Amino acid sequence: MEIYKLIQIVIQMKQIIILCLLSLFICSGCALFSSPKKEKSAQELADLGMKEFNKGNYSYAVEHFEKLKDWYPFSKLAVLAEIKIADSHYKLKEYEEAVLAYEQFESLHPRNEKIPYVLYRIARCYYDRIDTIDRDQTPARNALHAFNRLIKQFPANRYSRQSEAYIRKCLRSLAEHELYVGRFYFKTKQYKAALYRFKAVISNYPDLGVNWQALQYIILCEDILKEKKNKTL
Repeated sequence: MEIYKLIQIVIQMKQIIILCLLSLFICSGCALFSSPKKEKSAQELADLGMKEFNKGNYSYAVEHFEKLKDWYPFSKLAVLAEIKIADSHYKLKEYEEAVLAYEQFESLHPRNEKIPYVLYRIARCYYDRIDTIDRDQTPARNALHAFNRLIKQFPANRYSRQSEAYIRKCLRSLAEHELYVGRFYFKTKQYKAALYRFKAVISNYPDLGVNWQALQYIILCEDILKEKKNKTL
């Protein structure tokens, strides 16, 4: 009797297992033959990206434009995506990423009509990182180089005309930094080093409103050095 009950239990368990396997197979089959989720078109992704960009949601804009660029690399809209990815990074103040994206665009599309704009934005990425005159002036030098490259390649372009004011500000920052370093050397009585810096202001950065200060320090340094020399004779 007990053996009979055991056999019935085993049969019931087998039936349950078979039913479970059949249910799993049916569900899998439904999923297999169901229509896949439709991917967005290039135009839809471009529209979504621009919508988020115009709303100031630049991170979301990058996501849509990255999909557009990856899914439709040969679409004309992929060029738009490349520019707007760079612009989004710039708006987010992610300047290194922006420069990389702009430079990649320039490399891929050297004759594109947007190149003057791209060069201008590269320069602005450096310019916007210029700090106070007592800090490293590498951003000012890089910005100056980038603005000058734009003007050299596209002298008549409107972005070149806009660059002129920024170039003057870059030069002013570099001149004031040189003056700042010269004053530091002067205060620490390193008069030869100070004189070198003040003369560099005169020769490298004329007509920027700081020459008169440099000239005053040059006279002071030369007088002190002359006096020291006379004392040693």
